[in-house]
Amino acid sequence: MRLFASKALPIAQDVVRALLKTGSLEAGAPTEVIADVEAVLKSYLESEREVNEKTRDLLERTGRGQSEYSRVRAQIAESKGIKVGDEMLDYLLDQVVAAFHHSSHVDEIFAEDHELRRAMVSHFKKHLAADEGLDAEVRLQLRHVQEGTRTWDVEYARVMEAVRRKRGV
Repeated sequence: MRLFASKALPIAQDVVRALLKTGSLEAGAPTEVIADVEAVLKSYLESEREVNEKTRDLLERTGRGQSEYSRVRAQIAESKGIKVGDEMLDYLLDQVVAAFHHSSHVDEIFAEDHELRRAMVSHFKKHLAADEGLDAEVRLQLRHVQEGTRTWDVEYARVMEAVRRKRGV
């Protein structure tokens, strides 16, 4: 699964609305809570972008091959205090729960942390899985380009935009 910037707001809206509807959260200004969750997701995306850049730079500087990209990326992400890849979803759920606890816009939390996570996971998966088909199509078109390179990033963004336009997304 992969988080795209365009999904930050829809995920935040779905999560907050669902938690308010079930009574797990109480907020006088739900739009502000949505903005808090969106900020958490966008912050993660920025951190992930930095990790990807540092990984590419390190591999280029040290002359290592792209075959080590995933391992090095995971190590750099860990040193930055974030999780990438398969652990991303659990990390994001933890961050959103922490944001609820620290937000001045959340009046009351009526559910345990694990209940909040369980309630949010389906909304995250729904949005993250929606782009998996797009991602798979783009990767199929880019199978000739080495993943993790700057060329990959540029081409991935270009092809993703073309696929989205084609599908009307």
